[in-house]
This record gives sequence, structure tokens and C-alpha cells, in this order.
Amino acid sequence: MQQHHPPPLVVVMGVSGSGKTTVGAALAQRLRVPFADADDFHPEANIAKMSAGIPLTDDDRGPWLATIATWLGEHATSGGVASCSALKRAYRDVLAAAAPQVFFVHLHGDPDVIAARVAGRPGHFMPAALVESQFATLEPLEPGEHGAVLDVDQPVDDLVGQSVILLHPRDPEATSS
Repeated sequence: MQQHHPPPLVVVMGVSGSGKTTVGAALAQRLRVPFADADDFHPEANIAKMSAGIPLTDDDRGPWLATIATWLGEHATSGGVASCSALKRAYRDVLAAAAPQVFFVHLHGDPDVIAARVAGRPGHFMPAALVESQFATLEPLEPGEHGAVLDVDQPVDDLVGQSVILLHPRDPEATSS
């Protein structure tokens, strides 16, 4: 007997350079749900600050998080995957308030590996110098939060496969490609 699962709603989170967009887009494709990159929701003022090497404040992030939360709420019944740094518990709480069933996949890795990835991205607004501030801001998933931590030092396909298993742990249908 096949179990029916509602379409998953996922936030792929982590510091800049952790692979949120790449893994998130691949996961959305695998799950056959829409994908949203939270970077696309930043207002110009936020992008200008980050481009200048200035970390965002909670006030800067508030409207941005509200927009992402709205997207999640709109996709609560149809499913979706969003990439979003979601560095603090308070930020994740904003997102989860709009969509209580959201599952957080935290892509975590060594700061030196992440900094090298960011330094190698041509044309991205987030400079490598801000990676340290993101790690300083990062609050790992806490007990009671619906999610899991995955090590970024793996192929994208492996990270997607692990995410699918986490979303549907007892459904063999979900793990087939």
C-alpha cells in the first residue's frame, strides 16, 4: 500500500556559498515542485549593501524574509523549494509561521571551503569577505525545528537524494529517481 504524502515544502538554508541555489533547484526538479531563490527577493538596497561588503542587519532582512514567507505560504498546499540563508532561529521562525510544515535542509561546511567557493563565483553580489560574518550570525538548527543538517562536501545528486529520504523516510517510491 502506497502512502500519500502532501507535496513537500522545503527551505534549503546555509551561509552564502554553501550550495543553496544549486541543491535547491535540483531538489525542486526532483520533487517536481516550484523553486524560488531568495536572492531574487532582495531589494536593491540590500544588494547594494552586500556588494559594498556591508553585512545586512535584522532590519534589512525583515521585509525580505516577509516576502519569502509569503511565497512559502502561497506554496504550502502545492509544495515548493526555496533557497534562503535563514541564518538565525528568528528568521526561520518567520518562515515557519507562514508555512508550519516547512522542512529546513541546512547545508553546512567548513568555513575555508565555503570562502573558497564564494571567492570563485564571478559576478555574484556577495563578496567572500562577508562569509565570516555569515558564520558569526549562523544559529544551527535547534531541537524542535523541523529539519536536518547535510555536509556540503558531497556531490549535488547525493545531497538531493539525502534530502528526499529525509522528506519521505519510509516511502520507497520517493527514493527512486
